[in-house]
Amino acid sequence: MMDRNQITGLLLIMAMLLGYQFFFAPTIEPEKPQDKAKIAQNQKAPVAKVTAKPDSVALKSAAGDFASAAVGTAKEVILENKDIKVTFSTQGGRIKQVLLKNYKTYNAFAENQNEPLVIFDESFDKIAFELPTTKGNVDLNTLYFNTASTGGMVSEGKTEKVTFTLNLANGQTVEQSYSLAGSGFLLDNDLKLTGLDGILKNESVKLNWLENVRPTEKDLNENRKATVNYLLNDGENFDQLSENPTGANDATLDQPLKWVAFKKKYFLSSFITKNAPIQKAQVYGTANEQDSVNIKTLRANMNLDLASLKAGKGNFQWYFGPNDYNIIKDVAPGFGKNVKLSYDIFLPITRYVFVPLFNVLENVFSNYGLLIIALVLIIKFALLPLTYKSYVSMAKMRILQPELNAIKEKIGDDPAKQQQAQMKLYGEVGVSPLSGCVPVLATMPVLMAVFMLFPNLINLRQQSFLWANDLSTFDSIATLPFSIPLYGSHVSLFTLLMTVSSIAYGYYNNQNTPDQTGQPIDMKKMAYITPVIFMFVMNSLPAGMSFYYFVSNIVTILQQIGIRKFVDEDKIKAVLDENRKKIAAGGVKKSRFSEYISKQMKAVEEAQKTQQAEQAKKKKK
Repeated sequence: MMDRNQITGLLLIMAMLLGYQFFFAPTIEPEKPQDKAKIAQNQKAPVAKVTAKPDSVALKSAAGDFASAAVGTAKEVILENKDIKVTFSTQGGRIKQVLLKNYKTYNAFAENQNEPLVIFDESFDKIAFELPTTKGNVDLNTLYFNTASTGGMVSEGKTEKVTFTLNLANGQTVEQSYSLAGSGFLLDNDLKLTGLDGILKNESVKLNWLENVRPTEKDLNENRKATVNYLLNDGENFDQLSENPTGANDATLDQPLKWVAFKKKYFLSSFITKNAPIQKAQVYGTANEQDSVNIKTLRANMNLDLASLKAGKGNFQWYFGPNDYNIIKDVAPGFGKNVKLSYDIFLPITRYVFVPLFNVLENVFSNYGLLIIALVLIIKFALLPLTYKSYVSMAKMRILQPELNAIKEKIGDDPAKQQQAQMKLYGEVGVSPLSGCVPVLATMPVLMAVFMLFPNLINLRQQSFLWANDLSTFDSIATLPFSIPLYGSHVSLFTLLMTVSSIAYGYYNNQNTPDQTGQPIDMKKMAYITPVIFMFVMNSLPAGMSFYYFVSNIVTILQQIGIRKFVDEDKIKAVLDENRKKIAAGGVKKSRFSEYISKQMKAVEEAQKTQQAEQAKKKKK
């Protein structure tokens, strides 16, 4: 039976893990058939809104000094390379639509439809430059530009440019130009204002940018966690709005900014400055809980330096593409931080170990399930010395177990005296009880790095293995007619396999671990309880991560079985006996731990003598 301390410790651990699941891990909301139909319909052909045509006189009046450009006919120009297709409109000289040619939504992928992913569409999204004129602000999207550019396909190694020009009287012009290379996801955007001193006020040019996040993944909650990222102009201070999937949040950024990005689950839209920074910005993120089409709204209202635009230094870039660390890390200073590889403390492991390993293994394996197996084997082989050291430490503790049991019987139920006697025994044989913990703790950063990396790794997106058609999200072998709190309404087989293998590892490990005395929590029992708790946490996380932990558990068990055959416990016992003799005779230098134990024991003995002396004095009085 567990005592009160054991129960309290268990409840605290469960509260912590389940609290993580409740507040941070994604919950599963099964899509209704009508929602799926609505999404699919929306992705194929957005329905145009029918509105009354504005009066031309009213348009010219609202345009003020730009009245001559207030009426016209919009024409499209398309510029594309092997990765991206951008459609522009002469109305505003603006970006109208952006397609990612080599990516699909999960619905299109699952239904085997050859439809590229739409990352920006004017039906839902907006990019608008607003000029501060003496007669009021003018939105360039309401004006009609001229162009001689025809666009087309950009060949590899080349760059093509389209230019939109708005001509006023006396050589006054507004020019919007865009350049696209033969590959990649970066679109250069230059805005140049010429001869407009008498028209414009000495105020900032506004850039109003809005995107409605649409479903791209299996789980809608993955996209509801979309947020706004940004970097201050010093290139160091990266920050973001909260990814909390509910409610609205915003931030006023009064310092100059290098870039602002709208981050979805695996995709990214970003406005990047090349010369003068963004002067200040107001950014917003609002979850649309009742909307299955536009599930979150991201918005950024930015102030740009007017003098720079007049001087021809209005040079910017737009990035529309995957949130892939290997692709974005060199786009701009700090841009790689849009991929949350890990917590800062574990970042070196993910950046310099896992990411390079993935890059190498991707050139060897086309199947990502096999890649994960190879990754586990490499990591486990690298950590084998620590595993061996941990096993040897446990073997020493097993050998000392009879003496520890004898101490317990001799002293009784006095935890302080038990611990004192145990420490004395460890010092006599030169064994540190912490030596088995250190190797285990050393492997924890790897486990935590995997836990952070896999949910943010686009490499696994829409990669199938066995029954999982997409390793970047949960696998589902059955859908329950009800939802289990904190678990969901689906059954992930990889999560079940991970749980069973964790329990099996716990069972095997318990056979090799000596009984613990005087501990507030029975870790042998926790070896069976913890995997069940994590089953709830992992059920809605990527199948690739559950598979990694499953393979890792199996390999660890096999490693320990192999190590057990090479470890001779009789030899270890002989070494401990020899250490006992040498330490007792003073013929061997004590380890730091033994010296520490000796000092502590002397301090305890002195304290006990002092206490006994004081008690004797009191009795005489």
